Amino acid sequence: MPELPEVETVRRGLAPVMEGTRIAKADVNRPNLRWPFPDQMSERLTGAKIERLRRRSKYILADLDTGESLLIHLGMSGRMLISGAKIGQFTHDHPPAEKHDHVVFHMENGARVTFNDPRRFGAMDLLDTKTADSHKLLSSIGPEPLGNNFDEAYLIEVLKTKGSPIKTALLDQSVVAGLGNIYVCETLYRAHIAPSRKANKISKPRVASLVPIIRQVLSDAIKAGGSSLKDFRQASGDLGYFQHSFDVYGREGEPCKTVDCGNTIKRIVQSGRSSFYCPSCQR
Repeated sequence: MPELPEVETVRRGLAPVMEGTRIAKADVNRPNLRWPFPDQMSERLTGAKIERLRRRSKYILADLDTGESLLIHLGMSGRMLISGAKIGQFTHDHPPAEKHDHVVFHMENGARVTFNDPRRFGAMDLLDTKTADSHKLLSSIGPEPLGNNFDEAYLIEVLKTKGSPIKTALLDQSVVAGLGNIYVCETLYRAHIAPSRKANKISKPRVASLVPIIRQVLSDAIKAGGSSLKDFRQASGDLGYFQHSFDVYGREGEPCKTVDCGNTIKRIVQSGRSSFYCPSCQR
C-alpha cells in the first residue's frame, strides 16, 4: 500500500493540472470502491474549482470552492493518471477507457485525471472543508513527520509510554502520520535500532535521533518518486525509483551495506508484517 512518499509524489504530480482549475465534468462509473461513494458525488464535483491540493498522512485532499473537500485514498492498487496535459517535455494523449477506470475528472484546462483501481481498496469521500480534521479517517492521525509539530521532544514524550516494539510504535498512525512498513524498516536501519527493541526502553538521545532520520528517509524517497514494488505509479504513469536504494527492505539474505559489517540482512515477522534488519548494526 502506498506510504507517505508515494502519496506525496502523486499529489505533486496532480497539482499542476488540478490546482486552480475547475472540474468540467466528473464521471463516477460505479457506486462504490472500498466504501460507497457519497450521494450525488458527480453532481457535487462537476463545476467545482479545486483551490488547493494537499496531503494528510496517506490521503490526498482536494479543497473545493464549494466548501467541500474531496478525500482520496489510493488503497492497494489505486492510480491517479493524467492525460491530455503536458508533463515535463511530453504530452500524454487520452488513452482508451479501461475496465477499472472508476472515477474520471475532465478538467476545464483539457486535462483528464483518471482514478483506476483494479482491486477497489481505494476510497473517495466528500467532507466539509472546515471540519475535515474531525472526519473519521483523519481525526486520530498524529503529526506529519515533515511538519513542525513532529520534533524530538514530541517523539520522546509519546514513546515513553509505548511498551510495544519500536517498529510497531512507528507504524501507529496516531504516533506519526504516513509511515508504513518500508520506510520504518529503512529508518531503523539508519538509526542502528533493532525493530524488536521496546520503544520505551530506548534512550532519549536515540529516540531524538529518529526525527531527522525519518525526515531524511522520506525526503530521499520523495525525491526518487517513491517506491514501486507492485502497483504504484506516479501521476505521469512513471515508476518510482526509491526501491533501488533500499538498505534493508526486501533484502533478506543479502549482505549488509555497512562497510566492514560482514553480516546479512534478516527478516522477522512483527504483527503480521515483515521486518528487515541487520542483527549486527541494529541493537
